[in-house]
Amino acid sequence: MAQGRLTRSPYNKWIAGVCGGIAEYFGWNADVLRLVYVILTVSTAFCGGIIYLILWLIMPQEW
Repeated sequence: MAQGRLTRSPYNKWIAGVCGGIAEYFGWNADVLRLVYVILTVSTAFCGGIIYLILWLIMPQEW
């Protein structure tokens, strides 16, 4: 299941690669993860946006 370090994906990204990196780490489909993330963000008064920014800052970029 989980392999290596959790990093932002330089290839599978729309904004910063956070969802792509999480999906690659767990072996999930990145598009499905993004859809679930957007639905949860909208339904929780956009708290997911703050979480995304924090993850963008603390997750290292994969080189």
